[in-house]
Amino acid sequence: MEFDLIARIRDRAPSRDDVVLGIGDDAALLQVPPDRQLVVAMDTLNAGVHFPPDTAPADIGWKALAVNLSDLAAMGAEPAWCTLSLSLPSGQAAFVDGFLDGFLGLAARHRVALVGGDTTRGPLSVCVTAHGLVAPGRALRRAGAAPGDDVWVTGTPGDAAAALAALQAGAAVDRALRVRLDRPEPRLAAGRALAGLASACIDVSDGLLADLGHICAASGVGACIELDRLPASPALSRFKPELRWPWQATGGDDYELCFTAPPAHRDAVAAALAATGDATATRIGTIDSSGEVRARRPDGTSWAPAMQGFRHF
Repeated sequence: MEFDLIARIRDRAPSRDDVVLGIGDDAALLQVPPDRQLVVAMDTLNAGVHFPPDTAPADIGWKALAVNLSDLAAMGAEPAWCTLSLSLPSGQAAFVDGFLDGFLGLAARHRVALVGGDTTRGPLSVCVTAHGLVAPGRALRRAGAAPGDDVWVTGTPGDAAAALAALQAGAAVDRALRVRLDRPEPRLAAGRALAGLASACIDVSDGLLADLGHICAASGVGACIELDRLPASPALSRFKPELRWPWQATGGDDYELCFTAPPAHRDAVAAALAATGDATATRIGTIDSSGEVRARRPDGTSWAPAMQGFRHF
């Protein structure tokens, strides 16, 4: 059964010219260009933790790859290859075919070759390792933000968290919000466009305040976010600000990019992102020397959420 599943995956997996040896041997052989550095990211998704139990197989496949490509986007890397480890309660061909529809559909969009992995029996769990390429000295990092830098976020954070909140409450879920939860769009073109402009960058997986906190910790700085500047999608705009702020600031799971840049780069950032057509970005705050991440209401008073983001343990 395991070899049947591997064959099923191999027969559908795309390749690239730089894949010397792909699925079928004990390991893959990949040709890294001499003028590039290898960027490697890995994420695991577990049923009931990272996606609702009723999630369609194709959406699970899409999201499993998307969250890893989002990590490459945050580094300003161009994706190239990936591996897949798939734990299944049973070897259901229909589930695997649906999973591959989503996974390989996103892979094809970004020219990502699936070059290896593993299948095993167990609770539904997906682990992907994504490999990307970046020119030396061009990778975006969490360290580098400086007092006075602007804080930006791409897209409209909060949509996925709003969808999850509705699901957990047993309420009807707006389709536009559910799509954001099930099929996040990794901001790969935006990440590459920010190289040389952004001083620091991270993808928003655990919550905007929590992930911005990682930038601040790595850079030795603090930040203040203006809640009234947080961009909201049309679907999220129907909620009162006080209700949507926790989703936007702490919800995570949208996989947008949060980045910092000097004020002198404002026009260049806007132009670079506009040229990609990947995502717009909004200035939402400022880096300071406080050593902590704070959020402020429109009237200037401090706003303290119950928690700044998702807790893994």
